[in-house]
Amino acid sequence: MTTRLLCRWARWFPRSPRTATASARLQTSTVHHTEPLCLMTLSWIRPSVRHLCQGNELAKIDEGTVPYERTKLIKLVEKASTPDEVLQLWDQHGGTGSEAARCLIQLNLRVVEKGSKGVLLDPRCKSMQDTLNTQLSTVWNGSLVGLLRTLTMLGLPAHAPLLGAIQNEVLWRIRRLSYRHLSYLADWVAFQRKMGYENEVLTSTLLKQLELRWTELSDSRTITILMGRASLFTPSLMDKLEDKALELAESFTAEDMRRVALALASQNRRAVPLLRALSYHLNQKPSFELKTPLLLDIAYVYGKLNFSQTQFFKRLASELLPRLSELSSSEVSRCAKSLALLKWLHLPLFEGFAQHYVSNSEKYSTLQMCNLLMAFAKLNFQLGKEQFYLKVHKALEDSFTSLEPFLKTDLVWSLCVLNQANSDYISSVIKPDFQKKLSGGIEGRTENYRQKLLNICAYAQLEPLGLAVDASAVLLPDRQSKAESSTSALQKTLHTALWSLANERKQALHTAVKTLYGWTIDGELVVDSENKPIDMENFKAPHLPEGGGADALPEGTRRIAFVAWDFSNFCLKSKDLLGRFAMQKRHLQLAGFIVVEVPYFEFLELKSDWQKVAYLKDKLGKAVAEEMAK
Repeated sequence: MTTRLLCRWARWFPRSPRTATASARLQTSTVHHTEPLCLMTLSWIRPSVRHLCQGNELAKIDEGTVPYERTKLIKLVEKASTPDEVLQLWDQHGGTGSEAARCLIQLNLRVVEKGSKGVLLDPRCKSMQDTLNTQLSTVWNGSLVGLLRTLTMLGLPAHAPLLGAIQNEVLWRIRRLSYRHLSYLADWVAFQRKMGYENEVLTSTLLKQLELRWTELSDSRTITILMGRASLFTPSLMDKLEDKALELAESFTAEDMRRVALALASQNRRAVPLLRALSYHLNQKPSFELKTPLLLDIAYVYGKLNFSQTQFFKRLASELLPRLSELSSSEVSRCAKSLALLKWLHLPLFEGFAQHYVSNSEKYSTLQMCNLLMAFAKLNFQLGKEQFYLKVHKALEDSFTSLEPFLKTDLVWSLCVLNQANSDYISSVIKPDFQKKLSGGIEGRTENYRQKLLNICAYAQLEPLGLAVDASAVLLPDRQSKAESSTSALQKTLHTALWSLANERKQALHTAVKTLYGWTIDGELVVDSENKPIDMENFKAPHLPEGGGADALPEGTRRIAFVAWDFSNFCLKSKDLLGRFAMQKRHLQLAGFIVVEVPYFEFLELKSDWQKVAYLKDKLGKAVAEEMAK
């Protein structure tokens, strides 16, 4: 701080030349003022190379005043094509510690390119290490940081004395390293931590420097390196890195955007402003060549972070459609799964995925095929090609019994959504021994699979399969009271309106009805021939666990199920239901209900209570009329 203040004050004083005049001026000054003026003058004439954690200016001066010299040996080594040539050149010419560092870095590059074992045991390589060890203080900052990565990749043990000496030298110079060198150092430290080795002093000092000097960030490469090692950093530093990435997003290459997006996904950081900026530049820059791996990675990131960007999805579809024949089976299943997580259905693209499987079914693993089917089921993509399902059933003949229990349940449930499950699939997942494998573990997960088993039993009971199974076949414990999600705003509003529609009679209205089929009905009514609610306490209710009352429904009455469809129940930018809710509607209709659908985009627009009640009466009348017309 003292140095920075002096540098600021210096411009208010005349620059004192190192001449006899300056000396005379200093000699004639009083003793009290001589020392401060000398200090100020020297600070102006000879600024310190780097003081504490100053900004870019001094760092650039520091690097510029010590340029790296490409000696004759280094020029020859850079032209070498094999590890042995590098070692031979060192043996012939020898060199300084700085040259030894550069030779080791070039040696590592040739080993990576050509492959070679036991390089560290070569006497010539040991000679490089000895020279480096004795002249470590002369090595340039960039080479010093690069040596850590080089020696680690060459296989030098983490506890080797040379690595320890380099780490101590780096620690000593860490305030003079540029921010890019700090990012490379962070990359190496993160790798060492992953391998189980960590220099706590170096790590803590490095993180402190990164936190203090974050304003020096000025290039996209450094940001992508640091964000890729986000597990090291505090949330505050990650916020700063995201701000810098947002600031420099316009200068990012497509590869930089991919790396930043993957870094966000690896940390589950849903940075919406940054994701929007990346999407904008990916869409707006025609110079970007959107290669297939880039498109798939971005789709994966958006799916994991639940970030929807319709314009990018459209471009992804337009880019992938001509390349479908070039995609591998893993790429197709991965893309389908990512788009399913985003709830985005593009019919031509998914038809292309199905055709890709038909043409290349022998290249798909069982897991890839399952992921493809589950993606189709989530989006309720009902494929009309029998050839597709014939190949699916044929592939499952040999592999179905060996599937992991949770995957097998998901697969059978997806086939139920797609109307393709058969009795063999269903009977295999409702066996008591199989259900024991699904119990235990996370409470919410167990409840989720209990619901799926109930849906599978409902499919077997309601669809024409000839299986005599019901909810009693599901042995998993009911923990709905603990895992039940809160009621949405749409459901609360619907319950209030239904209460008014039923004239506030408890016997005429049931809300949040949990059925034997695993589905919840938001509102249940029994209406007479004039569509007026009547008391239903004494009527039989085969859809309830208790079975209801003892009386059958009178002739002319109808059982009505009101179902609220919220935003999350639909495909993205569409009014088509997701597969789970489409199967719910189908099962309730097969169970004898007239389903009255109440979508959010219609019901929430109504302001007054009487409008909502009138809307429900109108929807009820139309649903009954459609049922009578069938």
